Amino acid sequence: MASTTPAGLQSTRVLARRRIFVAGLNVATYLGLAWAMVEVLAVGGWSLIDALMLLCFLFAAPWSVLGFWNAAIGLWLLHVSPDAMEETAPFDAAGDDPAPLHVRTAVLLTIRNEDPDRAMARLRIVKDSVDATGEGAHFGWFVLSDTSDPELAAAEENAFAALRDAFDDPHRLHYRRRDRNTGFKAGNLRDFCERWGGEYELMLPLDADSLMDGTTVVRLARIMQAHPRIGILQSLVVGLPSRSAFARLFQFGMRQGMRPYTMGSAWWAGECGPFWGHNGMVRIAPFASQCHLPTIPGGPPLGGPILSHDQVEAALMRRAGYEVRVLPRECGSWEENPPTVVEFTRRDLRWCQGNMQYFRLLGLPGLAPMSRFQLAWAILMFLGIPAWTLMFALAALKPFDAADLQAGYRSGLALAVYLSFILMYLAPKIAGALDVTLTRGGVARYGGGVRFAAGVAAELAFSFMVGAATTLRTTLFMLGLLVGRSVVWNGQARDAHALSWATAARGLWPQTLFGSVVMSLLWWNAPVAFWWGLPLLAGFPLSIPFAVVTASPAFGRWLAHIGLCAIPEEIDPPPEVMALERPAPASVLVRAA
Repeated sequence: MASTTPAGLQSTRVLARRRIFVAGLNVATYLGLAWAMVEVLAVGGWSLIDALMLLCFLFAAPWSVLGFWNAAIGLWLLHVSPDAMEETAPFDAAGDDPAPLHVRTAVLLTIRNEDPDRAMARLRIVKDSVDATGEGAHFGWFVLSDTSDPELAAAEENAFAALRDAFDDPHRLHYRRRDRNTGFKAGNLRDFCERWGGEYELMLPLDADSLMDGTTVVRLARIMQAHPRIGILQSLVVGLPSRSAFARLFQFGMRQGMRPYTMGSAWWAGECGPFWGHNGMVRIAPFASQCHLPTIPGGPPLGGPILSHDQVEAALMRRAGYEVRVLPRECGSWEENPPTVVEFTRRDLRWCQGNMQYFRLLGLPGLAPMSRFQLAWAILMFLGIPAWTLMFALAALKPFDAADLQAGYRSGLALAVYLSFILMYLAPKIAGALDVTLTRGGVARYGGGVRFAAGVAAELAFSFMVGAATTLRTTLFMLGLLVGRSVVWNGQARDAHALSWATAARGLWPQTLFGSVVMSLLWWNAPVAFWWGLPLLAGFPLSIPFAVVTASPAFGRWLAHIGLCAIPEEIDPPPEVMALERPAPASVLVRAA
């Protein structure tokens, strides 16, 4: 009899075969692209530029290759396989079990220097929704603050007091603020486990922008109750409707791509799935005893407390003999996306620094091979960014290379490699659009065929622009890490707001300069390459106006008015999303004042 995963959900042999299959697809595709790149660059002999371009390509290509195959596998599972959920998430059926819920769950709102009223309002919506299921007695509610600003701290206390006054079960609501942000969010959660962890079996961390419906929360708890060896169960988190044009465009594309991509990756990752740090159930006992994060030797930026804690906790949970699973389908689990390209980049830089710390963790003893791969993959996600950025610069210098003057340059093969990269880069978005189109009633959920097609086209153009606007900034930041530059982990600007031309210029002038130089060199020396490279390069010199326009509240209102890039929660909003638009109760307003 074949051995199974810790929860007895799947055969380890079946998962091993899937992983070998996916690895084979990726390696074959990667080697094929690498061979084609060598054939293109080798014409006329190798120069320094050729060698550097090949090296950059070898670092940059793997992320796009795996994204392509995850999306392709996910699309096949969703529309060809008759038992996609059973093959990918065999635990999901336990969510329909009508047996009484008996596990106790602590819902944790973790905040640091955030707007307390909006955060408490979201927590109240989640609590109301959970109570409406009839299972509210099994849940406790905690606001775990690391706020350092005295005025915000006072406002938090007032907002929480008002929240408690509004409920008839205030004994289930708790507030705690730490004086020091020791260990960042991971330290905040560990402090909870030490103080209250013994009173609960499960915890559900929420960020300040998180929203979940009660049915989903209870379903996750039922699954964890039915499978005691699942240590982490991550829900698929999607974006909320937004007044920000930037967030609206971004989350429209993410919404399409996430479902097939996550389905495909969950099919072969199995019990070594991801944890995103919020909107996911965590089993407290093994988390408290086995998932204590190590402190990396040395100081910031790459030493000290771990910033991107979630995937490390997932690896440690799996090492402890528990499964880490993702539920790869849309449910009532939402978050807000950054409202401007500036905020988007700030978030990426925090993730970048945190992921680079994983270099020091790859050798942790006892990790499952898939968990070690997940950590390595998180590193590679950001290492590929400077590789692509350098390739753009090298492409502008390539016409000066004497090798290019030799006869026999394989322009057709070069174009095939370029178009293959574009296809793989866009594969999750394309697969997502096909998924919606092939699903009965799918297009109607997005406002109809015309609006959906227009939204897909607009978001594809947007994705090229935002990619250019952010890659150089991340590249420069990664260079700064080498000389000790670090980010500050603090509250985020989450509400839609305008971005002045001066602010955009201060943050994005390097992109403008870089793009202008690269495109000018191509225009004068290789006009054919200029036109082919336009989709990838235009966002650099246009990054400043792009940032200003996509942050404009007026532009956001116009997109909402015409229904462009609408998501299902905008077309048919569930009660929890509708509640976000309602004014705060009078008691909250009085206390906050």
